[in-house]
Order: sequence, then C-alpha cells, then structure tokens
Amino acid sequence: MYEINGNNFADRSLVSQVLNGNPGAFKIIIKDTEKLIAQIIFKMIGNAEDRKDIAQDVYLKAFHGLTSFRFESKLSTWIAQITYNTCLNYLDKKKLLLFYYSGEEDEYQEELIDNLHFKHTHYNNETEASIHNKELAELLKMEIDKLSPIYRTLITLYHNESLSYAELSLVTGLPEGTVKSYLFRARKELKDNLAKKFKKEML
Repeated sequence: MYEINGNNFADRSLVSQVLNGNPGAFKIIIKDTEKLIAQIIFKMIGNAEDRKDIAQDVYLKAFHGLTSFRFESKLSTWIAQITYNTCLNYLDKKKLLLFYYSGEEDEYQEELIDNLHFKHTHYNNETEASIHNKELAELLKMEIDKLSPIYRTLITLYHNESLSYAELSLVTGLPEGTVKSYLFRARKELKDNLAKKFKKEML
C-alpha cells in the first residue's frame, strides 16, 4: 500500500491522544474532516434526515476503528473511505442506484471542468459581471447535483476538495484508471447538459 500522507506526524499525534483518552483530540479530527465528509454525504445521499444519521455513524465507526488505523493514508482520507462505504451501504439497503445511467465506455481524456466557458456580452461594471458569475456557479452546482451519485461525488472531491486520483482511488476502492474514466464521463455529461441549456452560447 502506497502512503499518501503529507501530515503524518499531526495524524499520529491526534490518534495517540484519542487512544489515550483525550476527547478533545477527536473533536479536532471531526473539525478537520467535517467539510470533506459533508461533501461526500451530501453528494451521495438525498435525504436530509438520513444524512445526519450517516454522519454520526461515520464518526462512530472512525472512533472505534482508530486502533486499527495503520497510517497508510492521511487520516482524513481514511475517514472519507469510511464515509463512502457507509453511503454505499445506505444506497444498497434503500435499493438506490449509484449510477443513473451507464453509457458506452469513453476513453479517458484530461479535461478540467474549468474549461467550460460561455460566450457572454461585455459587462458594464464589475457588479454585473459578479452577478453573472454567481448565477453561473449556481447553475453549475444545480447541474452537478443532477448527475449520478458517484459522478457528482468524484467531481466534488476532485475539484472542490483537491483530492488526487490516488486519494480518490483509496476513498472509493476503485482503480485509478476507473476513477479517471468516471471523472471524464462525469465532466462530459455535465458539459452536455449545460450545452443543452446554453445551446450555441457554449464554446
């Protein structure tokens, strides 16, 4: 197992403190990871009440599992892995789909979401441009949330949380090549959906 951990000393210190009975240390772990964990849960789980239960379950599992944590990844990545698997179990029990649609295999190509550009007229002032950018960001978020759970989760973790392919592979248990392929398909689906809205306005 390769190690993806740029903060190993801090992780070891926190885990050691928790295992030695310091409750404040686990609160720090929660604070350091709650944004990442929330991103996964919110993108994979639609029901708001169930999200709260899942978050509690995740941290309960993490707390009891700390004795088995071997620092083969960052602590946050390990907890993200617990979160992803917990969400998968939820979807399975509820008989909900991880994919809404499975099309033909696409060969992976590197294409950042930032390459989505829109033609627009010249703005008279910065406020007008700011309003446009805010509306565009909201539209992008809405369209991302329409993707399959796995697609919107990968896009969010890669672009918003800056997780690497290797980290995403650890979190999801998918080979890196599959992660790259899914990200490409997610971006393509997102771009196609936005193109339908903007038609000829999208470059």
